[in-house]
Amino acid sequence: MFETTAIVGATGAVGSIILELLEQRQFPSKNYRLLASARSAGRRIAFAGRELEVEELTHDCFEGVDLVISSTPDETAAEYLPSAVQAGARVIDESGYWRMKPDVALVVPEINPQAAREATGIIASPNCSTTQMVLAMKPLYDAAGIDRVIVSTYQATSGAGLQGTVDLKQGTQAALNGESYSYRAFAHPIAFNAIPQIGSEKEDGYTSEEMKMVYETRRIFGDESLRVCPTCVRVPVENCHSESILVETKRPVSVEEARDLFAATPGITVVDNLAEGLYPLPSECSGHDDVFIGRIRRDLSHPNGLAFWCVSDNLRKGAATNAVQIAELLAAE
Repeated sequence: MFETTAIVGATGAVGSIILELLEQRQFPSKNYRLLASARSAGRRIAFAGRELEVEELTHDCFEGVDLVISSTPDETAAEYLPSAVQAGARVIDESGYWRMKPDVALVVPEINPQAAREATGIIASPNCSTTQMVLAMKPLYDAAGIDRVIVSTYQATSGAGLQGTVDLKQGTQAALNGESYSYRAFAHPIAFNAIPQIGSEKEDGYTSEEMKMVYETRRIFGDESLRVCPTCVRVPVENCHSESILVETKRPVSVEEARDLFAATPGITVVDNLAEGLYPLPSECSGHDDVFIGRIRRDLSHPNGLAFWCVSDNLRKGAATNAVQIAELLAAE
């Protein structure tokens, strides 16, 4: 059991879900502290039958804290989390800043739990689009090996933060009313649209979001030979990322075997009956912790290819749930 757990970014969208999960799952910590920016300091938040006051995040606020779970912008994580480590805390970070640092563990508990157990400093949680894809890959990777993955994402506006959802709702209302709207989270209108760019331009015409999926996937599996070709698209869906995934395995995997492998994997729920119109939908997966898989079918163009549809709540397993599961690994020590 931890003596004191601190939640950094406790008033944000992911931070709020982290608190909800810690209470629901009865996480073993005697005390909790909520940390956020100065503008949120002083707010009181109900948690586990009591009220906790939000404190300002500073470099000196981690004294006496055993565990930190942080969900903040990259620059905040870069500035403040080293102070938490120096104060002796175990740190789990949701931002993108630390994920590819060589001395930082990048962890999805169902795949590489030992990396969290052996970590001595910051433990990073992967990008939300990576997390659901690698969990879907895991049973196939273990059973048959994987040569290549081609993935197209259909990412929800909540992945762009609270303003992303505001832009979706207000931009859609403005479009319906024939009015103009000034978007803040997106460079183009998201209402009735699809934007094939998430993040900044990187090498060979790929974006930063796409390259995260390449590098993070290899790092989580510890396999630099994995070939990943991603296309990331923002769509007018409020919550849950969807992915069309094509996996080329080292040996053929039948649809029946794949379905059984998926169904036997903790954290995966199979919804796959095309004849009855049953497959994962963002509207039905929102608020759930699992990764949902359906539309499982063989690749008509490759003997070792398998195609499927994958949906997950990007704020939960893509962020908050994965972080809490890492914390539970540490607590189990």
